[in-house]
Amino acid sequence: MRIKHSIAVGALAATLPAAAVAQDGIPVGHLADLTGATASIGVDYANGIADTLNWVNANGGVDGRPIDSETVDYAYQAPRAVSTYRRWTSNGVEAIQGWGTADTEALIDFVSRDQVPYYSASYSGVLTDPTGDAPEATKAAPYNFFYGPSYSDACRALAQWAWEDWQERGEEGTPTWVHMGDNHPYPNAPLKACTEYAEELGFEVADPIVYSLAPGDFTPQCLTLNEIGANYAYVANIAGSTISLLNSCATAGTDVQFVANVWGYDENVMKAAGENADGVVVAVRTSSIWTDDNAGLDTIREISAMSDPSGEEYRVLSYLSGVCSAMYMVEAMEIAAASGDLTGEAIRDAMYVKQDWVPEGFEGVCMPSNWTATDHRGLMTVPIYRGHVTGSTEQGSVTELIADGTMSLEKVGEIELPRRPEWLGY
Repeated sequence: MRIKHSIAVGALAATLPAAAVAQDGIPVGHLADLTGATASIGVDYANGIADTLNWVNANGGVDGRPIDSETVDYAYQAPRAVSTYRRWTSNGVEAIQGWGTADTEALIDFVSRDQVPYYSASYSGVLTDPTGDAPEATKAAPYNFFYGPSYSDACRALAQWAWEDWQERGEEGTPTWVHMGDNHPYPNAPLKACTEYAEELGFEVADPIVYSLAPGDFTPQCLTLNEIGANYAYVANIAGSTISLLNSCATAGTDVQFVANVWGYDENVMKAAGENADGVVVAVRTSSIWTDDNAGLDTIREISAMSDPSGEEYRVLSYLSGVCSAMYMVEAMEIAAASGDLTGEAIRDAMYVKQDWVPEGFEGVCMPSNWTATDHRGLMTVPIYRGHVTGSTEQGSVTELIADGTMSLEKVGEIELPRRPEWLGY
């Protein structure tokens, strides 16, 4: 599926004459999963990016030029991502908003060679070393960026939160930590790094438990959790399979604290799993959630109106992160354009200009981030939230269930990780 300009075609088409886009537009690719294995969170993230690019164009574009974007639904198929990338680069694409881990990692060498800044929704630690000199680095990734903590750092933060939680509860003995996920590049991305840190903290680390990215009956995995007496289980898969896992473990009577990666749990999971989703802890990438009130969220509500003029729709965690990802790219383009050189190399170099960088107008939502020519770990601060589900979620939308208090997200901590050099690149 190819969608010219954005998911919300009408908003941009109404703003820009077709001739202006063809003549003056800045070509940007947007790779999304709208129908594949990760669509359960891919759609909301893609909507955040699309609404943001439409909003930027409605407010004058970049240096007076519109962003000429095309969203391609590659259905989480890495070969499709590679072929789409080749078409885009043959047409002079300046930057790309990407998606999954397998395809992002497959394109590292391509984007480096072609000097195309690639802003992925994969936060694999492999993407964090632009030089390739870190001890654990597999290759240099000088044109790869993402907004948020790496999967490895977010998992480290969850492990640290879990260790502190165990101490605060006054529990005795050594707690057990276990990694749960498919045998796939995305859930495997933080496995080594997080296992090492969990052991360093003092956890007993059990063997990983494998369960598929696709929804299914995960009763055997839940029974394994019971058998090993796991205290904290890191959920490395996507939100769609988390629903099945939570339901299966509720049936199996599993008593464990689930801690989920940034894509593993959100308001849609809470709606789908109901009370079985109560109490899950998740790493979050933004300073605020939709129910908060600050100036940055006022700006994002303007963006949301690009596809929801009523202003009534609740926006989930991944939507907000999509907005931030798009805005870092847009501001880097503005910095590059101000220098008179809107090229891929200039956009990359613009990512290094600001310290504790928050896009203008997004204070309180997008967290202060830092990228340098030797370290692409943009964010080392990880907000930790707990989901609460107090009743049946069968009736009502996410918007309605949040509004009536049946579902809520509570901030329970914020972990500031050290920028340890040995953690770079994996």
